[in-house]
Amino acid sequence: MGLRSSLRKAAFQPAPPSVRIVDMAAEFHCRINDELELRLLDQRHAQSLFELVDANRESFRRWMAWLDRTRSVADVNSSIDASLRQVAENNGYRAGIWSRGILCGVIGHHGIDWTNRSTSLGYWLDAAHQGKGIMTESCRAIVDHDFTELQLHRIVIRCATENRRSRAIPERLGFSFEGVAREAEWLYDHFVDLAVYSKLRSDA
Repeated sequence: MGLRSSLRKAAFQPAPPSVRIVDMAAEFHCRINDELELRLLDQRHAQSLFELVDANRESFRRWMAWLDRTRSVADVNSSIDASLRQVAENNGYRAGIWSRGILCGVIGHHGIDWTNRSTSLGYWLDAAHQGKGIMTESCRAIVDHDFTELQLHRIVIRCATENRRSRAIPERLGFSFEGVAREAEWLYDHFVDLAVYSKLRSDA
């Protein structure tokens, strides 16, 4: 997959769990195969990212609670700024997914709990690129990076119980189904139940 060779990793030195041990600001570029790669998002990508979100707005709205806060390129710029602060604070990252040179989705961390060496992942993919294994391989690359480079212990993925496409990702990657968090997310005008999946470094 070429993840390790294409990622400038920080050296890992054993340290107490409360110490942040990896320089998240190190360059991240993962070439998964000849057609698929992950790169950190920055302001250069704001226009393309907004156009992608806008084109998928109707289908995304069923599952994505943040859509109504993304109404302009300026909103995307603010989101990218927050992502860059996340990287600077060593609190995870958000990467764009490029397929055949086209930006088609996003994957990343919802922060990192360094004390417990755990994180959770979120992701979305353009409807036209779904069903091609792109998100499965992107998620596989992030999981491998988190366990081998960041030395994390636990990764969690939460999906709406009725979102079968999203749930299929952790299921394909060997995550364990832990159960259902009832009415755990407010989605515009109603609560949804979340299926909770986890994977430990020892499972990998």
